[in-house]
Amino acid sequence: MILATDLDGTFLGGDIHSRQLLYTLLKQNKDITLVFVTGRGVRSVMNLLEDDFIPRPDYMICDVGATVTHFATLESVEPVQSLIASRWPGEAVRESMKEVKGLLHQEAHQQYRCSYYYDEHTDIENARTLAATWQCDLLLSAGKYLDILPNGVNKGFTLTELLKVLAFPHQKVLVAGDSMNDLALFEAGFKGVVVGGAEPALIESTANMPHVLQAGKIGAAGILEAMAHFPEFKEYLPKEELK
Repeated sequence: MILATDLDGTFLGGDIHSRQLLYTLLKQNKDITLVFVTGRGVRSVMNLLEDDFIPRPDYMICDVGATVTHFATLESVEPVQSLIASRWPGEAVRESMKEVKGLLHQEAHQQYRCSYYYDEHTDIENARTLAATWQCDLLLSAGKYLDILPNGVNKGFTLTELLKVLAFPHQKVLVAGDSMNDLALFEAGFKGVVVGGAEPALIESTANMPHVLQAGKIGAAGILEAMAHFPEFKEYLPKEELK
């Protein structure tokens, strides 16, 4: 199976016992491919992985889907990365966003996206109009993050393209998330889990999706709950978790 999971609030969330159980399971079971699907950049994820407690992924989809990297080599996954790059208009979009009132630029290395903080004073409609002018998408999440991404690029798109490269069946993929920038993972049709404590807008947006579990448990515990819920993934759990 593939576990394609968001990090903050999802894979990194929950109680220490559940995290230990999930992380040990992933480290010991080589039949599970781990894909981080995160808003963090590659550098941020690499800094996170200085902690040996956290399992190493096989692939990293970072920047809300704008970059995709093979962890062992730290090389971009092609032709997916080139497809994303071909849709990005470059620095011009970043320059144009400077005229939007209330946007605070996130200080992080970003190659194929622009990321900001926003609040109730931000002129979001102007930002959306400018993004459309550059054939880009605007994505809001967690009530404070605003991302400008290449047209059609998101977490779900990039995971789907990665699976084409890997020639991996969609029915063996479990996705997990907790905020609106994870919505595209569920909209792509993968079996998934919205972990406990998720952003209310994501809970509402996925409420009628039969392939998505609204977990009662938070973070890593919610992922384990989903593995026990979907028949395709039960076999990967320790027997005590199925009781």
